[in-house]
Amino acid sequence: MSAIAHELPPAAINAKLASLISTGAIALGVLLSGFVIREPAPYELYMAGLIAVWSLFGLRISRAITPMVVLLVTFNIGGMISMTQMSNLMSTPLYLAVSLFLAFTAIFFAAVTEADPKLYRVIFLAWVTSAVVTSLLGILGYFGAVPGAEMFTKFGRAAGAFQDPNVFGPFLTLPGIYLLYRLLTGSPARMAVYAVPLLIVTGGIFLSFSRGAWGLFGASAILLTGFLFIQSNSGMFRLRIVVMSIAALALLTVALLVALQIPSIAELFTTRAQLVQDYDGARLGRFARYGIGFLLATEKPFGIGPLVFGQIYGEDTHNIWLKALMDYGWLGFASYLLLIVWTVAAGFRILLRDRPWQPYLLTSYVVFIGHLALGTVIDTDHWRHFYLLLGMIWGAIGLEARHQMTHVRHVN
Repeated sequence: MSAIAHELPPAAINAKLASLISTGAIALGVLLSGFVIREPAPYELYMAGLIAVWSLFGLRISRAITPMVVLLVTFNIGGMISMTQMSNLMSTPLYLAVSLFLAFTAIFFAAVTEADPKLYRVIFLAWVTSAVVTSLLGILGYFGAVPGAEMFTKFGRAAGAFQDPNVFGPFLTLPGIYLLYRLLTGSPARMAVYAVPLLIVTGGIFLSFSRGAWGLFGASAILLTGFLFIQSNSGMFRLRIVVMSIAALALLTVALLVALQIPSIAELFTTRAQLVQDYDGARLGRFARYGIGFLLATEKPFGIGPLVFGQIYGEDTHNIWLKALMDYGWLGFASYLLLIVWTVAAGFRILLRDRPWQPYLLTSYVVFIGHLALGTVIDTDHWRHFYLLLGMIWGAIGLEARHQMTHVRHVN
């Protein structure tokens, strides 16, 4: 340290120290996102403090990410207006406070990644680490391999350090897709470095027995390989993508066949693999409630109030679009729809451009698209990692806008 001090002026040392602290602070926040056994989770408390401190020391909102900021705030204003339709507020103010907090996390991650694209690598490594640890907890818990293992399972399914297997599985998807990306594009000598954690993460996804997580990972993997195939002009690389995709599919098939030899897994898999469950197609099941809810939305432009739908019909909306209409009114729905369309269009426009942050954008984007499809059968408005995905995509949108502006200046 003394040698460095002689080489660098105090200002440079302080800048490096500040950069190291800020990088570690963000890594810890992402790491905590994988541990949500109790609420409020450590993630909420930590990130609320981190965002507050960062704001005091210069969190910058650029023009490029302003549309996301405006639409997220408008979405939450819709929820506040919807709250006025309730005769009994119950825990609604807290619910909306969480919605607003999660919006702030998306804004935060967009701002910091736009300011320093090197943070993408930090965020992804922290997310992968969190996913591997919580997957191991879920796997060990499912097989009862550790004392007190039941706390890492729910309803006979692996849940890791989450309250719900249906959130645990989707949380693991981005790390799994990122590891798959590195496996497909990285050096053959490093394949084991990515293959081992990938097997752990996919094991967690499988043992969550979440149909949504299975579909999310499968669809994201297909989109990833498709975009990689389109992006490359190298015949050898395309051949590698095809061969490795076939090999990965064969490996997963063998692993599935082996796992199905365990009676408890085979029984639960048979039940969960059915496309339509009893609670989906019943008289007042999930699909019937969709029709009831959308008809009700035509009569209630201000919504009916957050969480009220579940109290009336016994179950929540289980559809993010219906959720937006019921809990955030027409204003919230329009804001959310515009935010999603804008994110998808702006992200797609820059998706395959050769940039240092392109691998992180590509993997975030395909998983985000999968979450949009998943949102048609489950509420995703309070999923912490969804807002992290949203923020990282908008961070890349901001980076591209700055890149283009710099290019124009150099040309002129």
